Amino acid sequence: MPTPSRSHLPRFILASGITNLADGIAVVVWAWVATLLTRDPFLISLMPVALRLPWVVFALPAGLVTDRVNRKHLIFAMDIVRAVAFGGATLAVALSLPLATPSHDGIAQPGLFATLLVSALAIGTAEVFRDNAAQTMLPALVPHDRLESANGQLWSVELVGNALIGPALGAVLIAYIVWLPFAGNTVAFALAALMILGLQGSFSPGKRATRNWKSELREGLTYLRNAPLLRLLAVVTGFWNLFDQMVMIALVLYAQEVLGLGARSYGLILAFAAAGGIAGGLVADTIVRRFGPGRTAKWTQLFSAFAFIAIPFAPNAVSVAIILAAFQFSGLVWNTVSVSYRQRTIPDALLGRVNSVYRLLAWGMMPIGLILSGALVNLSGSVLSRDTALSVPFIVAASGVLILSITTWGPLGREFRNAVPMSGK
Repeated sequence: MPTPSRSHLPRFILASGITNLADGIAVVVWAWVATLLTRDPFLISLMPVALRLPWVVFALPAGLVTDRVNRKHLIFAMDIVRAVAFGGATLAVALSLPLATPSHDGIAQPGLFATLLVSALAIGTAEVFRDNAAQTMLPALVPHDRLESANGQLWSVELVGNALIGPALGAVLIAYIVWLPFAGNTVAFALAALMILGLQGSFSPGKRATRNWKSELREGLTYLRNAPLLRLLAVVTGFWNLFDQMVMIALVLYAQEVLGLGARSYGLILAFAAAGGIAGGLVADTIVRRFGPGRTAKWTQLFSAFAFIAIPFAPNAVSVAIILAAFQFSGLVWNTVSVSYRQRTIPDALLGRVNSVYRLLAWGMMPIGLILSGALVNLSGSVLSRDTALSVPFIVAASGVLILSITTWGPLGREFRNAVPMSGK
């Protein structure tokens, strides 16, 4: 394993910040463009499903690839793929203008909708390989006892782009010219790819005497099976992501139809919420060291339940923004605990495979949450008013997180007490 060097960290963080700026723009754009083509919640959910479904299909192959190739080169290639895919989406939207009036029970322009779904699938697939490789690179850039601090810095910068500047910028761009945010993302991913290519150092895992994908995959599965805390964190993260995605897709229509917000106002809410996440990233290391990873993980998870249930009862957009800011703060602290523990304890030669199995469990639940959100709104809409039906996913998500927290409260504390100390290598 290469000797960690902090000199490469700023460039790595800046490249990640640029890609997350593009991701933040896309947070608004994908769902908002879908609402311009259909008002059906289930059909709208298909767009983010296309972005998350690749985690189910490609998470394990991504781990095998990450542990076989130069991780820097893999990140470069995947950023280029995303640049090309966004370029295709730009062209498709530009050639389809002016957009037809969205349908309440169908799709106004099926050809454009299908093209955007294909682009989203390509972007989501590239993200699986890119993100898995990126998480395995960080331990090569900083010492293990600085992972909490490095992750906090990294996620704070990523949140500035992904959730503070990106959504607001995406909302402004799409309100001005609908294809403009797609074009901006094309440039952003190309620039980030060039920055990653300029990183100096060795980012290849140790060479193996033989290569057999079955035995290599079995090694990753066996390691995770024999690591109780990693297994528990994967399960908790998976169900938490399911409930989180139920909330996020419902939030788009809730903001439009209940709060009466346009794209710019919705983007500002997400930007304000991101400020809470940025604050969480900056102080996460201090919180974890003060209260311990187990206690921190338990309380930040539980807080999500209160945040989810509070959203549909919030009286206005400002209060929703405050709730989301507090939610993002707790979420970033939770991520710091979870990811830093994985990076510290998993051997470098296995990091890609174990990380991919973990993220298959953790991220593979996201499409389920997205589909459930749209289905819940449609089903409850047959017996409830539209405004009330749009609140159902928030209530179900809050109940789910509460049950999850109660169930895992004891095991999380116990397993973290037996875990490797934060200063360990």
